[in-house]
Amino acid sequence: MEDVVGALGGFRGVRAELLVALKKAQPLTAHQLGEQFGLTANALRRHLKALEEDGLVRHQRDVRGVGAPTYAFSLTPAGEALFPRSYVQVLATALEALRVQTGDTAVEAVLEAEWRRLADEAAPVLEALPLEERVPLVAELLTAKGYMAEVVPTSDQQMTEGEDVGQRFLTLRIHNCAVREIAERFPQACAVEEKFVERLLGVPLVRNAHRLGGCGHCEYGVSGHLSTVKQEQA
Repeated sequence: MEDVVGALGGFRGVRAELLVALKKAQPLTAHQLGEQFGLTANALRRHLKALEEDGLVRHQRDVRGVGAPTYAFSLTPAGEALFPRSYVQVLATALEALRVQTGDTAVEAVLEAEWRRLADEAAPVLEALPLEERVPLVAELLTAKGYMAEVVPTSDQQMTEGEDVGQRFLTLRIHNCAVREIAERFPQACAVEEKFVERLLGVPLVRNAHRLGGCGHCEYGVSGHLSTVKQEQA
């Protein structure tokens, strides 16, 4: 995540890390943030106040049962805009013009072109790796493209009865959609993304969460026999 932190409009240190934490799991209460960062209430309040004054973070009352209300913090639109979305508006305008002139098929071909280039470049490295090494490398590639991806392992306790003990599950979680505005106007962008992430990993994916469906992030379930699954040729 270091590349993402370094790109946040010049923010460094705790304030950049607070922005990333909120991006990954907002809203969060002051208590949750304090536990995560090991900060005193006063120190945390100082950082959050500065981010609020910059218009990047906002808070609202969060009443949970009996007792005094707490305050939950989340990113403002300006805070969300700090996370990379390179050339999105230019691309959206160009795709809209292309759709008017030639239809959705041409739009999908353009969306596939960049993913195909990435897949072709990464294939020589990825195809020789076992699955448990391939998934974090794909997460790194996606993060370099602005997607802020990470790998979340699934514990054995989460496996269902009767599943092969050699079968293991990982979750590829994407906290920042680098082309969210594109996906909102051209839903096929999400299908193209899934198709080529499957190609990069060489195993089928299951979409467990979708930002456009109202979730705070996108999430793919990845399953396979670790150390045995090899990337299939696309």
